[in-house]
Amino acid sequence: MEITSQQIEALLRMLERPEQQIVIVSHTNPDGDAVGSSLAWRDVLVRMGHRVTCVVPNRFPYFLDWMTGIDDVVVFKTDEQGVAARAIAEADLIFCLDFNAISRLEILSETIAANTTARRILIDHHLSPAEPFDLMFSYPDSSSTSFVVYALIERLFGTQIITPAMAEALFVGMMTDTGNFSFSFLTPALYRSLAVLAETGIDIPQIHNNVYNGYTEGRARLFGYAIDRKMKLLENGTVAYMSLLESEMRRFQFQQGDSEGFVNYALTIKKVKMSAMFLAHRKFIRISLRSRGDVDVNLFARKYFNGGGHRNAAGGKSYLSMDETIALYTRAVREFAEEGGLG
Repeated sequence: MEITSQQIEALLRMLERPEQQIVIVSHTNPDGDAVGSSLAWRDVLVRMGHRVTCVVPNRFPYFLDWMTGIDDVVVFKTDEQGVAARAIAEADLIFCLDFNAISRLEILSETIAANTTARRILIDHHLSPAEPFDLMFSYPDSSSTSFVVYALIERLFGTQIITPAMAEALFVGMMTDTGNFSFSFLTPALYRSLAVLAETGIDIPQIHNNVYNGYTEGRARLFGYAIDRKMKLLENGTVAYMSLLESEMRRFQFQQGDSEGFVNYALTIKKVKMSAMFLAHRKFIRISLRSRGDVDVNLFARKYFNGGGHRNAAGGKSYLSMDETIALYTRAVREFAEEGGLG
């Protein structure tokens, strides 16, 4: 990942006028990286004297509720006072964090598109950004958007400005998007950044406990049900999938974020190279895909489910029924295997 001097100069020119109205937006179903990078970057912009509003399309997972500053994040879906819409309409700059296309904002996308005067800056690590941004910090070789934000802070001001709250937010983003530092571009630079964050005095064991040991009883029971009753294997045990209907989730008092990590679990089975999770929503089925090694689920998602992401972590959608979606997945996996996609 290389941030050029030209990019830094362009960003500084955009930020040089004081007291600008700035909005930071992140993707639907915001995760630890989306929230962490947004909170840290907001603190940087506020330090520069700007008025900043963080907006997410829908609720972030409850196990992130403890994070410093998260109460100020505006959830567009439940924003009855119209705070988000006004902030976006009046914005001079819109920072788009942890997504590569405005469509990823779903219910928020039209509101963003309506502001045709604000300059848009992308800070992201997903492949193939799809929108014409005024300035892009797009690094698919970065483990997380939070690491990109860390690198920007380092180039702009030096790491000495990183407060414990900023370090906490960045650590959450880096930790969650790498599976607790078990995959995805685990570079020496990443570990050097973690040392800098640790030096601010953050309580790393407590952060880990808050994120990974803060679930509800319903989530624990849902996980057991999904593994025992819903996990199926294909292609001689090398491909797995799980599916959850809305009625099944209601049985376990499902909350936003409860299915986080389910798709990864099948990859703990030695033979499994690729895993999918099908989660029913009112109008569509959200698909999460994970893989190991050279199995490219980004290509798989793009070809069969109008999605995308990274080589080993991607997603998509289906507007078919659950049974039809699973049937399509089964056929696609067979074709993918025949073409050598499973190695």
